[in-house]
Amino acid sequence: MKLFECQHCGQLLYFENTRCERCGHVLGYLAERSILSALTAVGDRRWRPLAVSDEEYRFCANADHGVCNWLVAADGADALCRACRLNRTIPNLDTSGNLVLWQRLETAKHRLVYGLLRFGLPLSDRFEDAEQGLAFDFLAGSGRAFQEGPQVLTGHAHGLITIDIAEADDAERERQRRDMAEPYRTVLGHFRHEVGHYYWERLVQNGVWHEAFREMFGDERRNYSAALAAHYANGPLPDWQERHVSSYAGSHPWEDFAETWAHYLHIVDTLETAAAFGLRVHPRLGRYPAIEMDVDFDPYEQRDFNALTAAWLPLAYAVNSLNHSMGQPDLYPFVLTPAVMGKLRFVHGLVHGTGAGEELS
Repeated sequence: MKLFECQHCGQLLYFENTRCERCGHVLGYLAERSILSALTAVGDRRWRPLAVSDEEYRFCANADHGVCNWLVAADGADALCRACRLNRTIPNLDTSGNLVLWQRLETAKHRLVYGLLRFGLPLSDRFEDAEQGLAFDFLAGSGRAFQEGPQVLTGHAHGLITIDIAEADDAERERQRRDMAEPYRTVLGHFRHEVGHYYWERLVQNGVWHEAFREMFGDERRNYSAALAAHYANGPLPDWQERHVSSYAGSHPWEDFAETWAHYLHIVDTLETAAAFGLRVHPRLGRYPAIEMDVDFDPYEQRDFNALTAAWLPLAYAVNSLNHSMGQPDLYPFVLTPAVMGKLRFVHGLVHGTGAGEELS
């Protein structure tokens, strides 16, 4: 995630900021330019960004609920921004507490969409593309433990992603994480995982990458429902750590891909944040350059997979150690074995559109 700067006073800004704390300017995000801009009011809920002084914008209609700070063209037909147009169902705001949960969901979803747009991935909503568009349903579930599959609440089905709004409740999410023996569970992680299913259908299924996918991840024609039932009944595969990024990834090739996709997005976005802060890792002791890093490139545009991993591994070691100093568990509690690295390389090539016959760098 980028950092931003107020065009009026130079104050450091963050993605979700709505007002500059130094000069008081209202802020809005221009998704097509990947810029958070200070704004000047020009009347009738219209704003002129200091970053693009010759154009006028309105806030996304969901700004009225405090869930969005993105802008739309003032004279355009869209009331909702690129991120909010993906919503098919939002929580019932007449129910106490649902607005707060929706705000947390939108924070994660907007970060997801930021990354998808930065990659230049195909992204359309159901209103403009009924066949291949993406849509979200944010629903209140039954309170039973999360399990992914055709008959449960949270999941993906042909471009429709359903999220139980209880996932935005910190206590409930931690309970679910504990019950399922997961080392990691976040709202943003859910979004990135589920959208991985969507992009499998758009970028892999019946395309030039499909056979390579089966060689790398396995044959997805294996019975999905039976595979998940076996996973939940019997637990993870005994050797899952050798071949998969998470225990759940071992349940079925579709889940393996979605988990790997989510981790690739985690890695790239975290590296961009590290680059924005000018972070580098250079231990004062030891003689092993493999744990040194300096992100001197744009991770979203970096086509060299080896450059990404060379930066990521030292950063993960460092941030995990920082967490330990605060008495916290690993920030990134995962082991990237050679087999997992190969799968991440596959996703990297897919995201950057490398032809199936090309050798990925």
